[in-house]
Amino acid sequence: MIRRILVLTLLLLLITAPPARAASPDPWRWPLDDHAIGERFDPPATDYGRGHRGVDLAGTAGDVVRAVAAGQVVFAGQVGGVGVVTIDHGGERSTYQPVRPRAKVGDAVRPGQVIGVLLGSPSHCSGACLHLGRLAGDDYLDPLDLLGGGRYRLISPDGKPPPPPAGVGGALRRPVGGPITSPFGMRIHPVTGVRKLHDGTDFGVPCGTPVHAAAGGSVVGRSSRGAYGKRVVIRHRPGFETTYNHLSAQSVSVGERVRPGQVIGRSGTTGLSTGCHLHFMVLKGGRSVNPQGFL
Repeated sequence: MIRRILVLTLLLLLITAPPARAASPDPWRWPLDDHAIGERFDPPATDYGRGHRGVDLAGTAGDVVRAVAAGQVVFAGQVGGVGVVTIDHGGERSTYQPVRPRAKVGDAVRPGQVIGVLLGSPSHCSGACLHLGRLAGDDYLDPLDLLGGGRYRLISPDGKPPPPPAGVGGALRRPVGGPITSPFGMRIHPVTGVRKLHDGTDFGVPCGTPVHAAAGGSVVGRSSRGAYGKRVVIRHRPGFETTYNHLSAQSVSVGERVRPGQVIGRSGTTGLSTGCHLHFMVLKGGRSVNPQGFL
């Protein structure tokens, strides 16, 4: 009888006890000692669809790459000719590429421990960059959710402070990664040969690269003709707008509210353009001003 009561009590506890909740992942630390955020997380709509399954951090070939959190190395080698390291953190995994591994499979690593060296090639960025991925099972997640979104970083109090990550220090964030291939200012137009104002900043990125809203606002323009080609215009406040030009695709409509960092289209070479890039403009009171003053 006593045994039967104990069994019934145990069953009752199992039925009425609330389900265990998965522990929240610990915050990650930056894998590069100095970093600037390039292309951001843009999950694909399907398993094999186009998208960006992580975040790119600009760096220099030879930079040491550090573990974002404690865990165990479960892969250190090449995938399709690209050096990759994968660390299991217990429930989630982080991936780093392209790197030359300094850790081997089975190694237990501490947060911030060097696990590899950044390679300059092969790279999908215009320059050297670390592609950092975050996975839970087969699902890709945004690494910036655990890195604090890229807004803050700790720096040494000794020596000259490093430059802040892209998008910090101004009102806007970079809409894409990649190098600046043509700044704001007077130049000889590469197509017409006429000396005139280059009314924005060109970022050299491949066609099809996701383009992100530089800040929150409302879409007030969407066009597909003329010198700017496929274009999106976002109003952030009265008299202050950003435009995204020469797009290959537009993914927002006029009147739509957009969040900071939301994908609003894909880079291209439509309109009067000589190659794949994003022509990014800032308008104050309807007049073009230098975007670099706001990034």
